[in-house]
Amino acid sequence: MDNRAKNLTHEQFINAAIEAINTEKSALALLTEQIDDRFAQACDIILACEGRVVVTGMGKSGLIGRKIAATFASTGTPAFFMHPGEAGHGDLGMLVKGDVLLAISNSGESDEIKMLLPVVKRLNIPLISISRDKRGMLPQAADITLTLGKSQEACPLNLAPTSSTTATLALGDALAVALVHARNFTSEDFALSHPAGALGRQLLTRVEDLMHTNAEDLPLINQQAPLQEALFTMSAGRLGMTVVTDDEQKVVGVFTDGDLRRGLEKGLDLATPMNAVMTTNPRQVSKTMRASDALSVMNENAISQLLIMDEQGRLEAIITVHDLLQAGVK
Repeated sequence: MDNRAKNLTHEQFINAAIEAINTEKSALALLTEQIDDRFAQACDIILACEGRVVVTGMGKSGLIGRKIAATFASTGTPAFFMHPGEAGHGDLGMLVKGDVLLAISNSGESDEIKMLLPVVKRLNIPLISISRDKRGMLPQAADITLTLGKSQEACPLNLAPTSSTTATLALGDALAVALVHARNFTSEDFALSHPAGALGRQLLTRVEDLMHTNAEDLPLINQQAPLQEALFTMSAGRLGMTVVTDDEQKVVGVFTDGDLRRGLEKGLDLATPMNAVMTTNPRQVSKTMRASDALSVMNENAISQLLIMDEQGRLEAIITVHDLLQAGVK
């Protein structure tokens, strides 16, 4: 352990944290004063881009740049990060005509980026810069200069990039959000770039992906059949229900495990015909409905199964709450 370390009290730790956050808040407030027509022009250039937005930056600026590129890519603006040091040794080939270069340097004097500018200009690639102010090599060479304002770093030495990187990240998010509005980017579009995990399941999974469609496994019983016969049908189907149909195989009702328990508690005769004990007007959904919306229908109506029927009113499939939960739908 460094013998120069101070033994701070808990209160001093907390005060230091609050001071750092307040300093960064001030940097964000200063950033809002920098948002003007230059920002709108940068959005226009990116929207007109026929290639990709290539983000570059060195050190901490590069780390923030990676996040900005990732946010662009996930919200409808094709983008990737290019390390400026590696670009000078061959990776600059990633940058081609039709692309836009978004270069980040707080001082505007990054040597690694400076080496790339002659090639960028030769390729006639639009250059958008993000820097503290308009002074410096990079902003002076850029087609559009976005500035953060000269804020104090949260670092007590005013050296480590803290407030400046927070402001850069916020500016990148602002660009991405503005472009989302311009592109009319929807949640379905977002889902296409996020197929994995809970978010993908929430937005992409449809009822037809999970429903039971095998005709031999669908529990069907005629409305004139006795309750005793329905018990065998329910057990064989293993879906916690049976679907009641008329003589033309059109759905007229359902009978569930819950209906059975309640009926037995009332001393229901096993010879009772199904049309006397079934629940009429069962809930149905479209097979193209989001699975998460189907789960909401179940929760709102306190039911565990939904029917999918064809245009003639005949049973096409069944989906259950267990299917949805097993697939991770929430």
